[in-house]
Amino acid sequence: MIEFQNVRKEYADVTALNEISFTIPDGEFVFIVGKSGAGKTTVTRVLLMEEKVNSGHIIINGDDITAYPDRLIPYHRRRIGMVFQDFRLFPDKTAYENVAFAMRVIGTPAKEIKQRVPMLLRMMQIENKADHFPEQLSGGERQRVALARAVANNPDIIVADEPTGNVDPEMSLIIMNLLKRINTVLGKTVIVVTHEKGLVDTMGQRVITISEGKVLSDVPAGGAEDD
Repeated sequence: MIEFQNVRKEYADVTALNEISFTIPDGEFVFIVGKSGAGKTTVTRVLLMEEKVNSGHIIINGDDITAYPDRLIPYHRRRIGMVFQDFRLFPDKTAYENVAFAMRVIGTPAKEIKQRVPMLLRMMQIENKADHFPEQLSGGERQRVALARAVANNPDIIVADEPTGNVDPEMSLIIMNLLKRINTVLGKTVIVVTHEKGLVDTMGQRVITISEGKVLSDVPAGGAEDD
C-alpha cells in the first residue's frame, strides 16, 4: 500500500504539493491527472525519492520512506519500475539487451535472464523485435521495450510518466491495455501520470485529479466522484 500523508513539497517560492493525501492499495490501477504544473510529476519524483519532501510522510507497505537515509534509496527504487515518455533506452543495445541489462545490474543469474526476457517481450507483443536496436523500432515498439524493462526485476509498483506522449492514439490505447495487463496478470500496482483525459476516460479506472498541488477529486474505478 502507498500512503501520502499531508505531503508538502516546495521549490523556492513555488508550492508543488500542498499537504496532499491519498492512499493506493496494493494491486490497484490508478491515473494521476492534471494540467501542466499541477504537481502530478512531483508526486512521482518524491515517490522515487528523486526529491525530498518538506513535510508529511510517504508510507509504502508500512515503511516511511521519507525517513530513509540516502544509502537506502537505491534499494527503495528497485521496488518501482519506471516508464518514461522518452523511453530512455540504450541506443547501442537491442531490445533484448535493454531488458536484460536491467536484470544484470542487480546480479540476476544468466539462466533466469535467458528465461525471463523472452517471456516479457512476448507479453509486450514484440518478441519478433528482440534483436532490433531502438533506432529500428517505432515509438510504440520502443515504449513496449521500456514496459518490459520496467517489470524485468519484478518490482511491486509500476509508475508510468506520460507513457503515451510520443506515440499515436491507436498505440496509446495498446500501451494502456498492456499496462492494465501488467496490473491484472502480474498483480502490480500501476500508477499512470498523464494529461490525456480522453484516453483516461476509456479505461474506467480510478482517477486522482491534482490541481495546484492539491487533490481536486478522487474518482474510483467505474464510480462517481467522491464527496
